[in-house]
Amino acid sequence: MSTTAVDNFTDVIRSRRSARAFLPDPVPADDIRGVLEDAQRAPSHSNTQPWEVHVFSGEARDQLSNAMLKAFEAGQMSPDFTTTYGDDDSVHVQRSQRAGAALYGAMGIARDDADGRTKAVAENLRFYGAPHVALLFVPELGDVVRAANDVGMYAQNFLLSLTARGYHGVPQGMHGLFADAVRAHLGLPADLKLLYGISFGTADPEAPVNRVAMGRAPLDEHIVLHDTSL
Repeated sequence: MSTTAVDNFTDVIRSRRSARAFLPDPVPADDIRGVLEDAQRAPSHSNTQPWEVHVFSGEARDQLSNAMLKAFEAGQMSPDFTTTYGDDDSVHVQRSQRAGAALYGAMGIARDDADGRTKAVAENLRFYGAPHVALLFVPELGDVVRAANDVGMYAQNFLLSLTARGYHGVPQGMHGLFADAVRAHLGLPADLKLLYGISFGTADPEAPVNRVAMGRAPLDEHIVLHDTSL
């Protein structure tokens, strides 16, 4: 592989950002199809390809948003998967708290502003103004963890393809909290489990929240090398 290809690939990975404010301009249909074709190339266990993806635009997008907001306002959460990060003092909780503080700070929402935080959470279900959203489902298989991992690789392809085309997306676990409402709205069976959504479009360059850059832990916090020459 050429140095240019490697550099381009690295640039795409490192320039990917999760936008949380979008312009209303729709993504051309050809670009959406191209993103879906790229995502479809994701690896999966024994090539099972255990993802079902629903993409919403226009009126269908608005109707989905309304259904999720209605469930949110009624307190009707029904996640198919757990949403905890471990003990309160775990490194995962600490990372989540730092991320939340940075995002709420960029939006000018104080820690004790309960109303502001509730409104910010609701923006998840308005897809941060994005013109499109994809919901990623996985069938209820014997090993759901393995299948969910495959869907994660699909999602990464999806996000990187958006980035390469000049668009942005944001994975949103919040969507998975309203799985029953989504299934009822779409007429889907109970054994099709909702993992999360990806809102996507063109990021609003003027939104302060889009200027928040989330850091990553150094490699030695995650990687154990068993070859001292590396």
